[in-house]
Amino acid sequence: MQKINKFLFLTLLLFCAINSKGQTEKLDIQINTAYDNWLAKPGDQVSFDIQVNAGGQAFHSDSVYYEIGPEMVSPFVSAQIPSFQGHFKSAPFTLKKPGFLRCTVIVTKNGKQTKKLCTIGFSPEKIIATQQNPVDFNSFWDKAIKVLQTVPIEASKTLLPDKSTVEVDVYRVSFNNVGNSKIYGILSMPSDPGKYPAVLRVPGAGVRPYGPEIELAAKGMIVLSIGIHGIAVDLDSAVYKDLAAGALKAYYNYNLQDKDQFYYKRVYLGCLRANDYLTSLPEWDGKNLVVMGGSQGGALSIATTALDKRVTAVAALYPALSDVTGYLHQRAGGWPHYFAPANYSALKGIRDLETTLSYYDVVNFAKRITVPGFYSWGFNDVICPPTSMYASYNGITAPKTLHIYKETGHWTHPDQKTEWFNWIKQQTEK
Repeated sequence: MQKINKFLFLTLLLFCAINSKGQTEKLDIQINTAYDNWLAKPGDQVSFDIQVNAGGQAFHSDSVYYEIGPEMVSPFVSAQIPSFQGHFKSAPFTLKKPGFLRCTVIVTKNGKQTKKLCTIGFSPEKIIATQQNPVDFNSFWDKAIKVLQTVPIEASKTLLPDKSTVEVDVYRVSFNNVGNSKIYGILSMPSDPGKYPAVLRVPGAGVRPYGPEIELAAKGMIVLSIGIHGIAVDLDSAVYKDLAAGALKAYYNYNLQDKDQFYYKRVYLGCLRANDYLTSLPEWDGKNLVVMGGSQGGALSIATTALDKRVTAVAALYPALSDVTGYLHQRAGGWPHYFAPANYSALKGIRDLETTLSYYDVVNFAKRITVPGFYSWGFNDVICPPTSMYASYNGITAPKTLHIYKETGHWTHPDQKTEWFNWIKQQTEK
């Protein structure tokens, strides 16, 4: 009896091990083309070679889906691959104009979906913006800035000992903005007395708390990280969660019908007010002022740089709000995708929608930049499509450097962050 129980026990262990292995085998999806650098030219024929392995073996299934087409718009083809045997090569496709062709593969295994993208750029350096430039763009913003200048800054600064380090002093700060609102932020400064370059770090989209920027401050920079919603940036996380689901849900749609009341007008001016604060600090070196950010922060970085001649350099990752009208021309537009079919159906009744957005589109700020810039993004970004970002980048005539991490989506690769920070440091040492 004991021997039988021992046999059953070992059999059960073996079964569990095999079953566990089957459940935990990871899918490996590879999408390859003849264009290793993911760059082609209009008219080039591109086929996508799809390979899927599970646990080192070719994956056999009817649950492999793929689609190919221009990014973010209706695909040329979308279908399940019948009797998939681990490998499939698509028919060739091309684009006749500069843009991006994307292959998306979705594999379903044990009820779980795994997705992989491969996005080929067709002469992206030749992408031209679709956004219109208002004839009164400059006067509109000149007038807005004059109003900001009438608002007393009335700044406050409170040391946060629990956030500070031996090398860096950290403060909670606030100051007045237009419309009886405030800008709140976290200031990080070298603890040693001296004069230092200033860096404004502007935020990505969403409603959340913000912490200190210790790394850059430890490198000898004054860094101000701000929020844009007129609320303190170091509250309990539950507060931001409630606001994101309630009062600040889809804030980027607020007052789209009026260019003077649109949500981002106060935000753009608030970034300039943050620079007013930074340049008022006695520790500022009086020379270097860099603006940095990613996504929404990339957009705010470019807009702030164009509007504020005190800025000496800009470092923007995957900028949002770029060429948002792209969808009206059958191609991808920038976040928050106002004119994508699903969104536009709900917004198209808004009076002066296109006019309002033309005053805030990154395209129209990018062409007005006059200082050196660092820009970086990936081809697989589905939040800020590369078509939209190139539309802005290609309009920049100032010195610029573009670092592409082609396989990345809407996130920052560790090497990308290192390059970003190093570039900022180099700019402040000139």
